[in-house]
Amino acid sequence: MKKWSLLLLVLFMAVSTFLAGCSGDSSNSGQSSKGANGATKLTLWTFGEQHAKFFEFMADEWNKTHPDKKIQLETTTYPYDDMHNKLLLSLQSGVGAPDIVDIEISRFSNYLKGKPQLVELNDIIDPVKDKAIQSRFDIYSKDGKYYGIDFHVGATVIYYNKELLDKAGVNPDEIVTWDDFREAGKKVVSATGKPMMTIETDGPWTYWPLVVQQGSDFYDKDGKVILDKDINIKTLTFLKQLLDEKIAIAAPGGNHHAEEYYGFMNKGGAASVVMPMWYMVRFTDYMPDLKGKIIIKPMPKWTADGKRSAGMGGTGTAITNQCKNVELAKEFLAFAKLSKEANIQIWKQLGFDPIRWDVWSDSALKEPNKYTEYFGDYIFDVLMSVKDEINSPTVTENTPKMNELVVQTVLYKVLKEKSMSPEQALKKVADEMRKQ
Repeated sequence: MKKWSLLLLVLFMAVSTFLAGCSGDSSNSGQSSKGANGATKLTLWTFGEQHAKFFEFMADEWNKTHPDKKIQLETTTYPYDDMHNKLLLSLQSGVGAPDIVDIEISRFSNYLKGKPQLVELNDIIDPVKDKAIQSRFDIYSKDGKYYGIDFHVGATVIYYNKELLDKAGVNPDEIVTWDDFREAGKKVVSATGKPMMTIETDGPWTYWPLVVQQGSDFYDKDGKVILDKDINIKTLTFLKQLLDEKIAIAAPGGNHHAEEYYGFMNKGGAASVVMPMWYMVRFTDYMPDLKGKIIIKPMPKWTADGKRSAGMGGTGTAITNQCKNVELAKEFLAFAKLSKEANIQIWKQLGFDPIRWDVWSDSALKEPNKYTEYFGDYIFDVLMSVKDEINSPTVTENTPKMNELVVQTVLYKVLKEKSMSPEQALKKVADEMRKQ
């Protein structure tokens, strides 16, 4: 039944695209052509309005500096699921895909199955590889070929409420390991009555980064399920102990993106939260009363020589194999996401930690904006200090299902309901995913 439904959808899209072609409307497909001003039309799909605005800005910059290769960039922003489903059908049917597209990291592997329907990007990535975080290219690769370029590193850090640490006499620079963190947490709870940290029970953003930080993951590099690995069991056991000892609490609302959570933290509800750098905008936009009180530090280590970060989340921008002007699309994509100026603009406009580390020390990244005014101008000094300590997760076609079960079964039953042990819950989900 599903097969027939898919065939009907593909047939519908093919007919729709044919009719659109007859009417001369190719605005949503990769049918590039010359516009009225002689510019070459390129189409781009995204699921983020801010991403669309960024690309439009970069297209204007491209046209100023490349008058002989002007482009007319037509961006279309779809709801997240709609865009990814529409893209998949377009690529499977061979018609209707855009020239350039944003693909969210957890969906990217869906487009690399079999022979990828995306264009290899090695020739534009190789020249800047030594200036960027390599793992952010690896997550969008297959058989040594790169197919996507990210906006950010997504380096996971820890945001401390310095006002609460000061009341407890805790120096954040002396928190080197997670054992140090636990001891400091006891002081914070005793002195302030506030928990040291919050833990997501309805989201992956506490547990998953702590696992990846140690070089472990839910899948190994070959796509084999390793969810029930000892490191993962010990990490979840550690989080459960923090809850049992009341050093941490479950995040109000279940996760760090809940409206209830923002209100809780804005009132000084907890002394820290572990999240990627892209979480800064949640502080500036939803927790204004903490301005000047939050400091950013690397995550504590698990061992003396352990790493202090993990690159989480992401969006890979790709070129589809239906693009009619691949070389021009590659040149523009390199300009828009790999050039030094582009990486500076990614910070200035989107507030993301860009993938090129050679711009992290550029004075442009210390210029006043809402992030430096909220946190200070040292943000990229923290990133530079962990440049070589950022592991990235392994993402497979089953990652969305895996994450759903980890949240709904493992985190909920171990940390919220407390009806299963870490080992029991992780083995249960690991066994289920091995059958996929």
